[in-house]
Amino acid sequence: MVGSVLHVALVAAAGFVGGAMNALAGGGTFATLPSLLAIGLPANIANATSNVALLPGAATSAWAFRDELGPLAGVPVATLAAITFAGGLVGSLLLVMTPSHAFDVIIPWLVLYAFVVLAFGKRAAAWLHERITIGRRTLLTAQALLGVYGGYFGGGVGLMTTATYGLLAGHTPRELFAPRTLMLAIANAAAAIVFVVAGMVAWASCLPMMAGAILGGWAGARVGKVLPAPAVRVWTLLVTGVTTVVFFWRAYH
Repeated sequence: MVGSVLHVALVAAAGFVGGAMNALAGGGTFATLPSLLAIGLPANIANATSNVALLPGAATSAWAFRDELGPLAGVPVATLAAITFAGGLVGSLLLVMTPSHAFDVIIPWLVLYAFVVLAFGKRAAAWLHERITIGRRTLLTAQALLGVYGGYFGGGVGLMTTATYGLLAGHTPRELFAPRTLMLAIANAAAAIVFVVAGMVAWASCLPMMAGAILGGWAGARVGKVLPAPAVRVWTLLVTGVTTVVFFWRAYH
């Protein structure tokens, strides 16, 4: 009984932190996923549960910024949304078909990739954008890949999306907040459908985590108005870096 109460408290607290991180700068998966692994869930089940738990917060954020939506590089938002939804379905189906032990080996590399993007994505995008002009077709292809990644794992996909849009569409991070948030919510929603139907969601952990994430999203939005952006970035990098080390130790120790 005590163990169950502690598990609920742990995942609810992780949901709160994850929801706050998503509201501030992204990277909430790096708070929720480790807690679910810590209570003994297989990696693929933990990833699916984390995705569903964080979905309401992502949807709320997308709705809040609906008035700022517009075409990206001449591509209608509806087109990008349809591509993202299809990619999310593909990615989540890939996760369903991935054995748990295989995902244990894959996930550290996905987290490492996300960490590198978090650390260098903006700088790399700025460097490339000064030297390369890329067309509409490449933007659509990149969006499909982002959708697949978001459905399969999704850690750091928000910052990947910001960097990609900055490079391919020439928009600033602030201009991209609305479309980025919407695409994340759509990819999560597509994945959630597959995960729920496939029975991959551990609801006993998902529901308290979801409640914590909703509260954390609200609190994070309020704190975000006064917290300096560099502080948010340093915190996100710290959490992601520690998670990367833990996952590699867990998979290869």
